[in-house]
Amino acid sequence: MEHIRTPKVEHVRLLDRSCPGRKISVGTLYLSATHTIFVENNPETRKETWVLHIMVNNVERPPTIPTGSQLILRCKDFRVIQLLIPQERDCMDVHSSLTRLSRPESYSELYCLSFNPSLNKEEREESWSFIDLSADYKRMGVPNNLWSLTTANSEYRLCDSYPSELFVPKSATPAVIVGSARFRSRGRFPALTYFHQDTLAAVCRCSQPLSGFSGRCHDDEQMLQAVMKSNPGSDYIYVVDTRPKLNAMANRAAGKGYENEDHYTNIRLHFIGIENIHVMRSSQQKIIDVGEMRTPSMADFLWGLESSGWLKHIKAVLDAGAFIAKAVAEEGVTVLVHCSDGWDRTAQACSVASVLLDPYYRTIKGLMVLIERDWISFGHKFSHRYSHLDGDPKEVSPVLDQFLECVWQLSEQFPCAFEFNERFLISIHTHVYSCQYGTFLGNCQKERRDLRLRERTHSVWSHLWKERSEFTNPLYRADHSQTTGVLRPNTSPYCFKLWKGLYNHADKTATPRQSPSECLSAMREESQHLEDELAIQQERITALMGKPITWEKRTVPRKTSQSREGWGGPDPPSTYTYPVTSPAQNYYPAFLSDSTNQRAPTSPLGSKPPMKGHDPDDTSTCSDVESGVADLSSRSPSGEVSEVSLSTA
Repeated sequence: MEHIRTPKVEHVRLLDRSCPGRKISVGTLYLSATHTIFVENNPETRKETWVLHIMVNNVERPPTIPTGSQLILRCKDFRVIQLLIPQERDCMDVHSSLTRLSRPESYSELYCLSFNPSLNKEEREESWSFIDLSADYKRMGVPNNLWSLTTANSEYRLCDSYPSELFVPKSATPAVIVGSARFRSRGRFPALTYFHQDTLAAVCRCSQPLSGFSGRCHDDEQMLQAVMKSNPGSDYIYVVDTRPKLNAMANRAAGKGYENEDHYTNIRLHFIGIENIHVMRSSQQKIIDVGEMRTPSMADFLWGLESSGWLKHIKAVLDAGAFIAKAVAEEGVTVLVHCSDGWDRTAQACSVASVLLDPYYRTIKGLMVLIERDWISFGHKFSHRYSHLDGDPKEVSPVLDQFLECVWQLSEQFPCAFEFNERFLISIHTHVYSCQYGTFLGNCQKERRDLRLRERTHSVWSHLWKERSEFTNPLYRADHSQTTGVLRPNTSPYCFKLWKGLYNHADKTATPRQSPSECLSAMREESQHLEDELAIQQERITALMGKPITWEKRTVPRKTSQSREGWGGPDPPSTYTYPVTSPAQNYYPAFLSDSTNQRAPTSPLGSKPPMKGHDPDDTSTCSDVESGVADLSSRSPSGEVSEVSLSTA
């Protein structure tokens, strides 16, 4: 409380730009140790607006106007709150107080250390045990005769930013592991993050080698050889460097760089081209500026969105995950992923690949496990990247924001594949910045242990799990082909959209053009119709394989608004061709683009081409109609759908 100069200011006017209509309220402003609180004077509503100090990104003080002094609070969840304070001295005091309170200098000042929900000691300990990473590895079939648990990093001896328990190739000796750690930046040697039981291929991660222009390390070369031997079905591995190649080459001057294929004979090097944290920070600021335009024209909005480059960066991250998923699921090749230090772009690529490969990570609890493993356990720098403490602003970057947006983009292409909705993703995003729970504090596992966070704070995962009814996607179906298969996203530029639900809070509260119940009712009708068509076509295929049949044609009228002929879904990707689940191009009725609950406007990066026609008698086009891959029904000249009834003689 010593940083609060004025705890209470009356007759303050508040304009919350996230509210539709931009209504101005008059009330009293309070400053507490943890929150800024505004209470309306209206005795009928007495609406309260609470803002955590840590959620305030910056406080601006525009020039004074005749009616008072202004303050603008720009929040980390992209809300913008404008205050008009009658007295300039009060405004200066509030500005000074908020500037200091929003920039804590030590962990002891964070909200999670004073937040005390009604939980006893046993419940708090149980909340921290809710996510069990060893159980997830067992679910993947690890340890086994190919991968084993190593004690090399016990007490964080080799790498203080890695977890103490790691899985490495069973053939890798302790000496090889130690030698490889010494040759990798920050000691982050190759370790297992995902194992694919069907192909025996794996996804591993590490940091860049300290190779310079000509350096080499026999232990590191043997380590990569051991990674290759852990997959009996392949005689090479992919090394995916997520950086642009020019950036990787520039690091050679600092004694780092990338693997030399002349020394590592069992690798195939592949550069992705995800930009560094500084480019991403600047790009997100530009997209925020686009969202704050008062009355932009369509041309201004599209130009701002294009010039920000944000969707291009999201596409690069998704491309990286898609390449890894293709290598593991189709080619059966193990992939080793790294960037510079292996805790930013590496985490993005590995976690996106896991979402594509494994349906478990598309469930509510599965996504929690994935973030706990690839981000928290493997040492993503949460405190630095999300400005939990006052520090170097150049270390701040929206790395996890981009991963969550990639998941959201996938949920738009595969609406039935994810158990959770966008509210779940936004809640995770908020808790990453809010520091209300101890889950996302610290930069590594060792730092969290030293801070004794399990004893002093609570875990967010059990809290989100208790609220899971709020995060459930009503379109999710456990028996749907999207839910059980590997996802194959279309990463053409026109498939990416601006995430309105995250960046444009005003649109979240707008009245939808169609109620959710009407949307779901129409969706069920469309789903049932597609299932009927699928059953009929399966009977037809069965009959064509040898049974005599008779044909009876009946016409089924369909609503014009739900006709799939009017839906221009994404083209099949030209890069990834392995036989896995495709986006639900026809599964969504056209009217869902009007709903503000789950849909967002299409990116200006391209337009959707018309659906290609096909021969209904050509069985080579047969696919899973339920997932919207192909329409196998015949069509009458009038536009009605003609179904075929089969009867066997």
